[in-house]
Amino acid sequence: CDFAISAAGATVVPIYQTNSPSECEWVAGNSEAVAVICEDAAQLAKILEVRDRLPHLRALVVMDPEGDTGEAIPLDDLRERGRGIEPARLEERWSAVGPDDPFTFIYTSGTTGPPKGCVLTHGNYRSVLDMCEGIGVLESGEVIYLYLPLAHSYALLIQLLTFDLGSTLAYFGGDTRQIVPELGEVKPTYLPSVPRVFEKIYTLAEPSIKEQMGEEKFRQMVQLGVKVRDLQVHGQEVPPELRQPFDQLDDQVFKNVRAIFGGRVRQAVTGAAPIAQDILEFFYACGVPVLEGYGMTETATVATYSTVEDHRFGTVGRALPGVECRIADDGELLIRGANIFSGYHRDAEKSFGAIEDGWLHTGDLATIDPDGYVSITGRKKDIIITAGGKNITPALIENDLKQSRWISQAVMHGDRRPYPVVLITLDPDEAAALAAEAAVEEADLATLSKDPRVRDVIAAVVAKVNAGYAQVEQVKKFAILDHDLSQETGELTPTLKVKRNVVNDKYSDIFDSLYA
Repeated sequence: CDFAISAAGATVVPIYQTNSPSECEWVAGNSEAVAVICEDAAQLAKILEVRDRLPHLRALVVMDPEGDTGEAIPLDDLRERGRGIEPARLEERWSAVGPDDPFTFIYTSGTTGPPKGCVLTHGNYRSVLDMCEGIGVLESGEVIYLYLPLAHSYALLIQLLTFDLGSTLAYFGGDTRQIVPELGEVKPTYLPSVPRVFEKIYTLAEPSIKEQMGEEKFRQMVQLGVKVRDLQVHGQEVPPELRQPFDQLDDQVFKNVRAIFGGRVRQAVTGAAPIAQDILEFFYACGVPVLEGYGMTETATVATYSTVEDHRFGTVGRALPGVECRIADDGELLIRGANIFSGYHRDAEKSFGAIEDGWLHTGDLATIDPDGYVSITGRKKDIIITAGGKNITPALIENDLKQSRWISQAVMHGDRRPYPVVLITLDPDEAAALAAEAAVEEADLATLSKDPRVRDVIAAVVAKVNAGYAQVEQVKKFAILDHDLSQETGELTPTLKVKRNVVNDKYSDIFDSLYA
């Protein structure tokens, strides 16, 4: 439906399946949508609940025939109507679309407030497609496994690239427990996803490998793998003293990790949130290059990119051809290019604040090295300034904590407080293993979160992470929540980023108790 709407010269406004009725109302109302297409009866019910408050809404369409309650037009009926339209009429409308016409309004996830509708033009996305195709991000004939919310700009770009190049797209089936089996079935060559997918696979693979060979040999294994892969990527000969141990590790370890991804991944790409460098190096050593890029909805998805041949771990790559990046006096990353959005729908004030003299103010703190590689160091609004005046970037410690197989989410708190503290959630998928590790009989999260033996296990993780930071940056106290954060409870965005303001407000009593 998306591309049919665009071809007809109209504007697509995606809504996440996980959005509540009130969130659907905000997006449909702010965008002044005249029609809403719903997947099934459950999604239709959300719109029906708020329809009286959507004065511009003229039509409802439901895709699933079983969702037809008589209050919406079945998609099959709409198709039937379309067959009566003269092809010349569609050609006329399609030909009238120009590069400056709106292609889509994509509403941001709203980690710090109500979602803002980013107005992206046909020209914005055409420029990004040309940039990506120019450096070979995707190639014709690729097989792509798409585990991304389809309302996200990242998913839109991947779909456009796939269709533009004539590749094959396999969509995630909807059950996160089936991701690994689906990867085995699809055998993708290109895998775009969010960090949480790669983190979860890493936490599944890493403990058993370390158990077999020990911490030091694991570290040496990754170092050797990275060294050999670098030589191979740049067409250099691998000396025998490296080749023999590498081949042995490849047979015993690396090929098994590749098999988790289907065995054919040429490149995997992660973005939308930070990911630990250790994870990237591990997968690269195994022959599954997971590389970082950077962008945001306001840049039509992407602004910097890494390739297998041109990457530097710890960075998000270099600016795409035609994109300029520079650092403002306060450390903020500024971006300029044909991919920059035209503003926020019906919000001139925020649009003016976001774009000044053609430069997009990203809100992210960054550095650019002499070779042009960009490193994201934090989020301006997320920086914690303790009562003692120390600036702390919470994402760094949070990310290190999440490398533990036991921890699902970690949220640091401490702005204008005497010291940093962290709210931790346990990984539901590891509950049984954690119970065994701590010698606890009950394996439910509520019981585990309160058990002192589990707390000792988590305290050891916190202590290990703390050892890598200056004393003023270290976590002084932590609390374990009795459930995980989720989209359904409004604590995570659809790309699984923490809504920091929501968590700080919702669990303020817990944070306060850590300073008592």
